[in-house]
Amino acid sequence: MTYKITSECISCNLCQSACPTGAIKIVDNSLWIDPDLCTNCVGSLYSVPQCKAGCPTCDGCIKQSTDYWESWFDTYNRLVAKLTKKQDYWENWFNFYSQKFSEQLQEHQCRVLGVEP
Repeated sequence: MTYKITSECISCNLCQSACPTGAIKIVDNSLWIDPDLCTNCVGSLYSVPQCKAGCPTCDGCIKQSTDYWESWFDTYNRLVAKLTKKQDYWENWFNFYSQKFSEQLQEHQCRVLGVEP
């Protein structure tokens, strides 16, 4: 599975100089990873892909999957990881929406029973 340059790329060209196989090229003024040359740095001196390791945005280079569902879950997990970095995000979300739901339910019950809220 090769890597690809995403829209998060800030064109710093650090990945291009870090790539041990020379797989990162400039095409139409944007960086592109040649899938035929990209080896994920497997079998090289490095234990992690250098384009990913050297990227200052952390999302400028991501794995490119040929399997649709694998790609979908990779994207999903990456986005959930961003959300869970915010402390108590899900707890706040649940509290807010459960409160709104309770208010709407109470208003509905009052309308049905003809009672003032």
